[in-house]
Amino acid sequence: MNKTLIAAAVLALAAGAAQAQSAIAIYGIADAGLLRESGGSAGTVNKIGSGMGSYSRIGFRGSEEIGGGMTALFTLENGHRLDTGEVDAAGSMFNRQAFVGIKGKAGMVTIGRQYTPWHQALAQVGDPFATGYAGGSKNVFPDFGANVRTSNTVMYTTPAVGGFVGDIAYAMGEQSGSSKAGRNIGASLGYAKGPLNVRLAYNNKNSDVAAAPGVAPVVRSSGSNKLLAANYDFKVVKAYLAFSVDKGFNAAPLGNANNPYGFRRPTASTDGNEVLLGVVAPVGPGNVIATLMRKDDQTSFDQDARSWGIGYLYALSKRSTIYTVYGHMVNKNGAGYTVANNTDAGTGDRALNLGVRHTF
Repeated sequence: MNKTLIAAAVLALAAGAAQAQSAIAIYGIADAGLLRESGGSAGTVNKIGSGMGSYSRIGFRGSEEIGGGMTALFTLENGHRLDTGEVDAAGSMFNRQAFVGIKGKAGMVTIGRQYTPWHQALAQVGDPFATGYAGGSKNVFPDFGANVRTSNTVMYTTPAVGGFVGDIAYAMGEQSGSSKAGRNIGASLGYAKGPLNVRLAYNNKNSDVAAAPGVAPVVRSSGSNKLLAANYDFKVVKAYLAFSVDKGFNAAPLGNANNPYGFRRPTASTDGNEVLLGVVAPVGPGNVIATLMRKDDQTSFDQDARSWGIGYLYALSKRSTIYTVYGHMVNKNGAGYTVANNTDAGTGDRALNLGVRHTF
């Protein structure tokens, strides 16, 4: 009898230890509300917006201790629209993130579809709206396409040492006959300690098309993005700065390239820069957030733009927030920048968001 009890206890402890060594979590964001846009050729647009602050998503995240201080991990994340129930990309189940990796004392290596270091620096460090809402950096910064995330990516992230951390990413173009066509290279170096958080990031994408049966080769200049992002917590307020320099083909894709103002189709800049100044001020149970932004197009088109945004995010709980945010845009010389949010590229030069965001 005693032997049976001892064996049962050992098995129970072993099962508990096995469970402690591995974990799987379901997480996500549900974000929706009222969106009002105006100032474009489409006139005033009133609709239900999904993911104005953060793209609505559901994800699966897991890890397992494999010994020697090493951990195997994975993330699978699906984006969807709450207004219609549609996925964010037809034919794709985990279009937002899908990667597997190994983490240890020497750092972490991940393989799959992942965010670029450039986007992470902008969203996590430089933009108080985290690239969302009507006041976020997407209004003038090129936070679209391969600047945001890339497929077929191998990324190495260093361990944090004295407040410093870095990463480097290589996305294969996977075009037969060329190791360069379609590839994307990114890196960042950051320092976070006390009230200061600063990060330098770089992104380089090759938009060439390799020759193939029935396909003529296309050679273009590489597009590059260099970003300085920083924030400093003064306790009373938190100040933000982001400055990006963009050069080359497809370095600065427009959020809405479909002639939103009806004059002529806007031209994406191949030589320009953007700057953002932002602030977060705690007021009551929420935060007042404000941004000022400028786009300086240094091509012969000189299509500059200025944008500002202000909003209040009211915390109902640790995971639920209601928000109201307004964004305004001023374009010059036929520029076609629109007031965007995290999900929609925008249709005009003014937008109001009023919604609810819940994380789980």
